[in-house]
Amino acid sequence: MADIKDPENTILMELKDGTVTIELLPDVAPKHVERMKELARSGAYDNVAFHRVIDGFMAQTGDVANGNMENDFNIRMAGTGGSDMADLPAEFSKVPHARGSLGAARSQNPDSANSQFFINFGDNNFLNGQYTVYGQVTSGMEHVDAIARGEPPMNPDRMISVKVAADA
Repeated sequence: MADIKDPENTILMELKDGTVTIELLPDVAPKHVERMKELARSGAYDNVAFHRVIDGFMAQTGDVANGNMENDFNIRMAGTGGSDMADLPAEFSKVPHARGSLGAARSQNPDSANSQFFINFGDNNFLNGQYTVYGQVTSGMEHVDAIARGEPPMNPDRMISVKVAADA
């Protein structure tokens, strides 16, 4: 835990193999950071599946409406929903979609991000300026690398719990 500089803007994501520490970027994308913390604090991200995991590209999760594996889970619906809060406006920046960066998933509409996000497995520079970046994995990336692949995966992995470090 010593590497946590700002506990209020750090996410601890528990995966099957261990903890992933994500440093949020409130100066870059304040609305996305606030949304993630609000959903984490309400427990909305707990037990949510990684519904789209593409080798060498990214792992997507965060469908709090349809992705909770403990609550009427249907993998075919996972990825189609968000939270009951309003969609977020795009907060594009010069921060690159580098390995371990956290990006906001959205539809064709740039202002449609809500609760879903993805973690980049590699440097996906073609996404730069197209999707909001609002965090960076600072430790535990090997646990992200171990997430089951598939669109959707046959046996999806999940976020066991997601907490703001200040609350942990």
